[in-house]
Amino acid sequence: MFIRRLGKNDVILCPGGHSCPQFLEMDDKDIAVVGALITGAATKAMLPGPGVGPNEGVVKVPRAVMIEAARDILKIT
Repeated sequence: MFIRRLGKNDVILCPGGHSCPQFLEMDDKDIAVVGALITGAATKAMLPGPGVGPNEGVVKVPRAVMIEAARDILKIT
């Protein structure tokens, strides 16, 4: 299912192995995201346009984690 983590695997952001925001490359080349689940609050504040489907969720990932993952994502072709 997962091939690798994208970005730094920073233990500081992952104390005790819990609350570990990260981006994961999947074997089908899609990207999975782990972060704090904020679907309830996010759907109430969603911008106009597409929304969140019944089998979807909204997660919050720290900006620094996104930037580190983006460096690896941009290398994927």
